[in-house]
Amino acid sequence: MTEKLFIHKTPNAKKLISYGFSKNDDGYIYSCHILNDQMVLYVTVLKNGDVKTKLIDVLSNEEYILHLVKNAVGSFIGEVRSEYDRVLADISNNCFDNEIFKFDQSKRVISYFEAKYGNRLEHLWEDAIDNAIVRRSDTNKWYAALLTVSKRKLGLHSDERVEIIDLHASPADIPSLVDNFLIFPGFHMNKKHWITVILDGRMPDERLFELIDQSYILGKK
Repeated sequence: MTEKLFIHKTPNAKKLISYGFSKNDDGYIYSCHILNDQMVLYVTVLKNGDVKTKLIDVLSNEEYILHLVKNAVGSFIGEVRSEYDRVLADISNNCFDNEIFKFDQSKRVISYFEAKYGNRLEHLWEDAIDNAIVRRSDTNKWYAALLTVSKRKLGLHSDERVEIIDLHASPADIPSLVDNFLIFPGFHMNKKHWITVILDGRMPDERLFELIDQSYILGKK
């Protein structure tokens, strides 16, 4: 449950402090009593953004872990889980910012969509939140898709997951554009009309923005 609450999110230091977290050598730490003061929940947000928790039984002063055991049942365990999840969900909502796409170039591309065309990402698939599309406001047609895939899906010999962008391109230009180094055949798209670029910064932004502009124009048809 903890992992799901904080996936695609990044901690906001100002929000953490405002919420009641204290800064220490590991990151930020917060504690609160739950279940009528029967338990103390410690939440640590590490410097790398990971979230760690520890639940202490006040009476025994020992760590309580049954709420983390999937097969453990019982009314008290259920109450502990409910309170534990409630606190973490509140911290996730109030102290973390959404950050689905993490690559620096991905962020610059998203800003470019908004600044030049007034378009924002649309997440169409609930089970694939790290996939999104961008469409023209006038024709409602897609002109870009941002996806997170394994490099192997692009024909490379690596399972590393990367952020990519799919863009429209003229069928006449695609053979000369695709080099399988910077530009690949359109992933999960009609390869006669789409190309793919890995957003790892190897392609200069200026060149990438030119390809986005061309894709936007083609999206009018």
